[in-house]
Order: sequence, then structure tokens, then C-alpha cells
Amino acid sequence: MKDLLLGIDFGTGGCKVTAIDVCGHFAGEASEEYPTEHAHPGWSEQNPEDWYSAMCRALQKLRQNGVDLNRVLSISFDGSTHNAVLLDSQMNPVRKTIMWTDQRSVEECKYLRENYGEKIFQTAYQQATPTWTLPQLRWLTKHEPEILRKTAKILFVKDYVRFLVTGVAATDYIEAQGTLFFDMQRMNWSEELASLAGVRPDQLPELIKPVDPAGKVTAKAAAETGLPEGTLVICGTSDSAVEDYGAGAIEPGDCIVKLATAGNVNVMTAEPHPFATTLTYSHVIEGMWYTVSATNAAALCQRWMRDTLCQEEVKEAQVLGTKAFDLMDRLAEQSVPGANGVMFHPYLQGERSPYWDANLRASFTGVSISSTKGDFIRALFEGVAYSLRDCYGTIEEMGLPVKRIFLIGGGARGKLWSEIICNVFGVPVQIPVPGDASFGSALLAGTGAGVFADSRAAVKACLNVDRELLPESSLTEFYRDGFKKYRAVHDALAPVYSAK
Repeated sequence: MKDLLLGIDFGTGGCKVTAIDVCGHFAGEASEEYPTEHAHPGWSEQNPEDWYSAMCRALQKLRQNGVDLNRVLSISFDGSTHNAVLLDSQMNPVRKTIMWTDQRSVEECKYLRENYGEKIFQTAYQQATPTWTLPQLRWLTKHEPEILRKTAKILFVKDYVRFLVTGVAATDYIEAQGTLFFDMQRMNWSEELASLAGVRPDQLPELIKPVDPAGKVTAKAAAETGLPEGTLVICGTSDSAVEDYGAGAIEPGDCIVKLATAGNVNVMTAEPHPFATTLTYSHVIEGMWYTVSATNAAALCQRWMRDTLCQEEVKEAQVLGTKAFDLMDRLAEQSVPGANGVMFHPYLQGERSPYWDANLRASFTGVSISSTKGDFIRALFEGVAYSLRDCYGTIEEMGLPVKRIFLIGGGARGKLWSEIICNVFGVPVQIPVPGDASFGSALLAGTGAGVFADSRAAVKACLNVDRELLPESSLTEFYRDGFKKYRAVHDALAPVYSAK
């Protein structure tokens, strides 16, 4: 019986697979982390081989959890965008992939804005910042020119893994929008902008739609992954697009607040609204768009604290058979709103919205002799919430209408952190289930296979709301004052970080 749909997500921090049946019922999930290398301050790179091996391990876990992969009808992939996988003539990577969080291309961005800023914005609807593929590749042309000479084809994270599964090299038009050399009006590659990155047309992949078929599982991939040979593979798209879609944001005015490795505030619109300090993308549902105001580090901060400052909790969790994050949550719950004066700014990798300042750095302020580990953890939760509220300020500045807010991402599963988000924003918040990128990809797998009439019908048939949070007026007022202090601390420290 072929009655399962499989979504495979390659986020910034790891791979997650979700299986649902053709009626949308949850069948199982599994995940595996992979590392990001930071060879220099501001650098972020990943090894493409890690993505495929993480997927294989996650699929093995899924089988161990009782999911029969022989029941899989179709598969779809998604992944973090902007991340170019540079391949030689044998389709092997020629170097590690520069990730979207990388900040090394600051000078290249300055050059592009000064000399081609208007052209880039009119064509690609975005400003040149280190997030984008164009300045990343321009950095390579200057510092590693032999790399692009060796490059025969450019793919992106989920497209590279899908190529290993199917042998088909292609990407979708939403993923392509993350390069900064895509023409938004023509919905095709911009050869003029690609040339600014030293990229030739023959190096660029074929463009298809997110729900288009993109090959079938090969015999080799079947042996390595456990997926049935010949299983239909649907293209998929960027993680941001598919998680908005999979969380139920399918109408103009729907707003997503994402608390994952990075953090986003995304608003769905009926037409594009290019703006200097936001990102603009097509929606999975054709004809719709969404505006992104984004912070570089959200749940990444929690992971950083776990790995650097909470090894005691990691060891205790191993003994107790639980997660270190759960023990960290308990410590944070012992603190109080405002974390006894401790405040955190989550600029571990510079910052995007609303500052677009690669020089910013994370900080704890307000620390006293009585500050506890729980205060630091709670301050981290509150600081990320303030950063997301800072992003939302850009949406308010643009005047985009917001009808309802969905909170998604791994951080949304935490009771305390999601409550803090609700109170910082001061509005009701719905938490969808499963409501993440891998679930959205599973819906695309079903749409592409003809299980659902169209993408909107797939969401309406399958999505549920786990819970709705209501803000407490006293805490909303408290956090409103806290946010003013958060902004003041940013304003005071930003000049320090930018000083040469």
C-alpha cells in the first residue's frame, strides 16, 4: 500500500523528515543535526556531504520508529536558501558551501550597492547584503578564483541532495529568488546580475515549479536511504516558503513568527512589496507573495548556550534520558520576567532586520553578583523575542495588514518561550501542528502526486492548531518597557562594534 507522503527538510542546523498519510494524519518524524563550521569570525560553512548522511540517519530513525518506507508514495524536499553548492563536471562539490548566515562579503555588498544597487533592487526586489548568493560568489571570484573556474553546475542545498537521490539537477523559482540574480518580473535567471557574480548561464540549473516532478529514487539511493526505488520525487522549495505554507499561512494578512535556528516575521500578501530592509519572495500558492523581516539567530542562541555554557545539563539529560533543552527550560522557569535585570541581544552572527549590520555582536548586560544560570537562559529567551519584535516593527513601518499570527519552529514547542513571544507581541498567537517545513514539504509531495486538488486544498485538509495563546496585559506592558530598554542598549553598543 502506497499511502505515505514524506517531507524532508534541510534546515540550517539539521535534517528533519516527516511522514503523513494521504489524509494528512501524522505517521512519524525523525531528525539529525549537522555541524556548521566557523573558521573565522563571521564565517559560516557546511560540508554538503553532511546533509545526505544526516538524511540517511534520519530515515533510519524513522524506520526504527515504526514507519514503513515501502508505503511512501512520493517525497519532496526543502532547504535553507541562498546557499550555493558548487559542483565540478562530475557533479562533486568543489568546496564547502558558504551559508546564508555568513558575513564575509560585506565589502562586496558595499560595492554592489554603490554601483548596481538600483538595478539589483529593480530586478531582484532585494538589497545586496551578505545573506545573498551573489555577493558570496563575488567574494569567491576575488579570494578563490580557481573555485568558480572548476564549477560546472550550481545547485542549492535541497537540490543537491535531491540530485543524489534522483540524478536530476534542477531548482525551483522560489529557491532561485534567493540568489539575487533572479529576475522577479520575468521569473527567470538574470544573466546580467549573474555576471556580477562571475556566473555563466550554463552553470545555472533548470527552473521548475515546487510541485513539479523532479525524478524518481534511483537504485543506488534506494540502497543507501531505504527509500523504495522508483518512488516519485517532487521538487520542493525553500524552507521559509514551505514552512509558511505548511503552517497554514495561505491567505493575505496571515503572519508567521518563526522561532527556529534563525527567526522570521513573514507576512503573506496578494502582490509583491519590495522594501529596502526586508526580503520579498513568491509564495508556494501561485500568485501570492510574502515579505520577510528576519533575524540571524533565534533558536541558534539556545543551541549555542547548550553547547558552550550548559554542559552540566547535557550530561544530566543523558543520565535522565531527557533533553538538555528541557532542563534549561526548568532553570529559566525559576527566574522571573525580566530575568532579574539580565538582558540578551542575540547578534551571534551580526544581524539582518531591522539593522542589516554585520558588525553587531551578541551581549549579556545587566549582570549582577546574584545572577543565576536560569536568569541567563530566560534573558536569552526574552532577547530573541525582543529581536523578533524588532523585526515586526519593519512590517508595521510598511503598513502591511496582519490578520492573525502563527508561531512556528522548534522553539515554539517550549511552553515558556512561546508564552514570552505571545506577551512580547501582545496579541493572540496560534501554534499549528505539525506546522513546520518538513510537514509543508510532505503536503507538496501529495499535491505533486495528485493526492490533493491543489496546494491550498492540501493545507485545509491536513493542518490543525495545537493551541492558542492569549497575552497577559500586565506582562505585555512589562515587556513593552523592556523592549524600549532593549532598543536603547542596541543603540548604545552598535557604535562600539562598528569602530575600527
